Amino acid sequence: MNRLRTIWGAWVDRGECWGGVGVRVMVVAGWLAAGWGVQGAAGVGGPPPVWPDRPLSLADSLNLAEAQNSTLAAAKKGLEASEGVVIQTRAILLPKVQANGTFTAVDPSSLDTADTPLGTFDFGQSETWNVGVRVVQSIFEGGRMASAVRSARLTKESAVQEYQTVLLDTFLDVRLAYYAVLLAREQIGVQEASVKLLERELLDNQRRFDAGSVPRFNVLRAEVELANARPRLIRARNAWRNGKTQLAHLLGYRVPYQVTEDVPLELSDRLDAPPFEIDLGQALVMAQEQRTELKMLRAGEKLRREGVVQARAGRLPSVQAFAGYGARRAIFGESLGDELHGWNAGVQATWDIFDGRRTRGRIVEAQALAEQAEVRVEDVSRRISVEVRTAYSNFLEAREVLGSQRKVVEQANEALRLATARAEAGSGTQLDVLSAQTALTEAATTQNMATHDYMVALARLQRAVGNVDVERPRAGQPEGR
Repeated sequence: MNRLRTIWGAWVDRGECWGGVGVRVMVVAGWLAAGWGVQGAAGVGGPPPVWPDRPLSLADSLNLAEAQNSTLAAAKKGLEASEGVVIQTRAILLPKVQANGTFTAVDPSSLDTADTPLGTFDFGQSETWNVGVRVVQSIFEGGRMASAVRSARLTKESAVQEYQTVLLDTFLDVRLAYYAVLLAREQIGVQEASVKLLERELLDNQRRFDAGSVPRFNVLRAEVELANARPRLIRARNAWRNGKTQLAHLLGYRVPYQVTEDVPLELSDRLDAPPFEIDLGQALVMAQEQRTELKMLRAGEKLRREGVVQARAGRLPSVQAFAGYGARRAIFGESLGDELHGWNAGVQATWDIFDGRRTRGRIVEAQALAEQAEVRVEDVSRRISVEVRTAYSNFLEAREVLGSQRKVVEQANEALRLATARAEAGSGTQLDVLSAQTALTEAATTQNMATHDYMVALARLQRAVGNVDVERPRAGQPEGR
């Protein structure tokens, strides 16, 4: 898989353990010396990505999304654009090389002349020229130079955190879509088993009716139960198709136009509920430390503070040193080719003593924007706390529901076996068998839903906390193993 070459992630052991598993968090450790060059998603400006030739694990899906997802491709381009902002910000620190040249021709009759005993002299020349090159280096800019260094670093940090936010949001979307497909596949199995059970029940009652041992009512009831079960199977298959279409989109694939039924995408993982433990207080603290949205906003707040520094610099003088070399036509030269040349150096300064209160207006604007950024950081911090509390509560609910369904399917299978045996022995009724079959289907469906809801709640909790340990399970290894 193509890897984003813009940043390199260092997986750092934090020391905390969630359910005995060492937590790792992806930390943006640095920037490659070669710059911020990134590759776009496969299929963008090139051939479409090749469909996988094997079932995909969750890790495979996340890797494909990182390489091919269009939202991430756009975010990478935004990362490249921010490099341009950094270059512009640092430009004030570097010398400027300026080249200039002029050629002027005037009507000779417009030149002043003077008649003297020695003859007539022209004051000026009808054709003049000059060329030169100059290097200008800022020496003092009222604090803008030091601010430019800090602003460049903060701009880079903000851009990285913004990309990380998009990356983690995309990973969450992929995980939820992957889980939805797994759920639909399990539900298809449950509903197919239910239909087969009811078909056997109908066939058994039809044979008994033909033998005269049961009334027509039993056959009709079995037919109705079978007819009621088939729509659930149809809906499960439709959810499976739609889920795979959504997942393919998130992975950067375009479903071929000739594919009208089943999207050629298979998954290798199964619905599984890995154990997970975390304290709410710990989750709240980690969210404030790890959420990339907060890191981005904090960098943005510092950038706004640097804007105040740069606005105040307008009250101070600007000083530059320069050195250059130039040539010009000699004033008393007889031909256009007569020239003088030499070096020049000096210091120049500008100071706006009064600029119509423009600097004051910029300071007021910059201070207001800085205070606004501070308010946004506080607001997002509170909203993240609410998000963590909500996700934690939903996770507890999902875990409790899942725990209550651990043995329900086994019990429902045993109840169906007993009801069938009693009916065959003549001590039970058809209603007992149908009720047991319905209970088994509901139990299996509820257990699948509970497992799916647990996995979704876990993914949302980890996203709310800002932890990426389970965002990137190892390739080829089921999640939670």
